[in-house]
Amino acid sequence: MQENDIHWVIATLREASKAWMPALVDSKAKEEWDPYQILIATILSLRTKDTLTAVVAPRLFALAKTPQAMLTHSPEEIAETIYPVGFYRNKAVSILAISQILLDDYAGQVPDDLEELLKLPGVGRKTANLVITAGYNKPGICVDIHVHRISNRWGYVRTKTPEQTEFALREKLPPEYWIEYNGLLVSMGQNLCTPSSPWCSRCPVARVCDRVGVARSR
Repeated sequence: MQENDIHWVIATLREASKAWMPALVDSKAKEEWDPYQILIATILSLRTKDTLTAVVAPRLFALAKTPQAMLTHSPEEIAETIYPVGFYRNKAVSILAISQILLDDYAGQVPDDLEELLKLPGVGRKTANLVITAGYNKPGICVDIHVHRISNRWGYVRTKTPEQTEFALREKLPPEYWIEYNGLLVSMGQNLCTPSSPWCSRCPVARVCDRVGVARSR
């Protein structure tokens, strides 16, 4: 994939994605979730499929959707509510710790600064960037496994880890695409460009894809 192809690729994916199931957090951010709910839902989604997070997150927010309300519940109650997401007991503890820190240090508000978000327990760069982009509509590059895989599969970047991919994209990806890049590639990765045997025959951007690491496709 040539560097200038990215403009055509983004425009093409914007149109194609209308037929795909959207990324969970992006769709909910537009409809109903505030930055706190986006933060908590993203923590729930770690090592958990969107289809499960889509069930569990609303269940938790029916119980509590503000830091103040969350702190009225015990770790055991939260763990029971978010079961069976991955590491649900650890996530329950993190959710309560984050809620307490937000009240103590940020007047109950989720910060819109990357470095401040990274201070919160259980919050890594993926989560922090998603809060900034989906929660505050501010520039950031959220790189999950789909974004990492597809960016490398295209040959747009050549990196070994999601964090390396984020920094490579910060250098290369035009700023006007930063906010939407994650949502487009997550949706593409869930619906088309799967980890194994991707649907290359259906891919709208196949002609510019280098197919790096693709041994078998459909």
